[in-house]
Amino acid sequence: MHVLGIVGTADVETTRLVETLTDRLADRGRVATIASTRSEMSKATGPTYRESGATSSYELSEDGWTGAGENRTLAETLDDLAPTHEYALVEGFPEAAIPQVVLGDAEYAGEAIAMGDRGDAIDPEGAIDALEASEPYVTLESLVRRAKGSPRADRAGAIATFTGRVRKKDSADDAPTEFLEFETYEGVAQQRFTTIREELEAREGIYEVLMHHRTGVIEAGADIVFVVVLAGHRKEAFRAVEDGIDRLKDEVPIFKKEVTADEEFWVHTRV
Repeated sequence: MHVLGIVGTADVETTRLVETLTDRLADRGRVATIASTRSEMSKATGPTYRESGATSSYELSEDGWTGAGENRTLAETLDDLAPTHEYALVEGFPEAAIPQVVLGDAEYAGEAIAMGDRGDAIDPEGAIDALEASEPYVTLESLVRRAKGSPRADRAGAIATFTGRVRKKDSADDAPTEFLEFETYEGVAQQRFTTIREELEAREGIYEVLMHHRTGVIEAGADIVFVVVLAGHRKEAFRAVEDGIDRLKDEVPIFKKEVTADEEFWVHTRV
């Protein structure tokens, strides 16, 4: 799922831009809109965006989800949407480390893929092209769903998975880790991922291998890396998952900085 943030100061045509983007993206896949109650967009969440083609619309307050059910964060909402949507438009979350369209002089985190004084100054096709080129939002559940949709799934009796996450501590006396930051050599990393996948999929009884490593800032307790293997039987599935994560750590050029309560430092060995 590709996630795009829209942030702006007051009176910058935020809602109209989201309507336009929703309409354009609905031709390519299922779109969810997520609005902060702090934003202009929250006033139009629901019928307005569904009329523009949104499959789902949500409104989140600073305390969580304002609809019926348990409170939820933006990250939890995105995790739920990723397996079933191709796009999510997120408005009014300047602190989110996601690709952002920035209107006016709004503050923002993440990467600005388009900037303008008002929503009508943004080229929607240019913003969509930049979004498509950005790293997708991937979860374990979205990868498992892809594996189940494989043309060879009717021959598979097993799906094995691995999830790596950010430890807060290695031992009780350690300073707690606040977050890890990951960087990668983009072209080289993708080539190595492809090689590992192809070599694992060449094994007897392995039908599909899916791998994803998140980059940027990952907070303590959050997921970092996923390996999913679709196989004929459990033994070859477990073996391929183990070999996959071991080879990823050994062969893919991804580097990490650790930030604890006491210090920050780059870990010189690969992840």
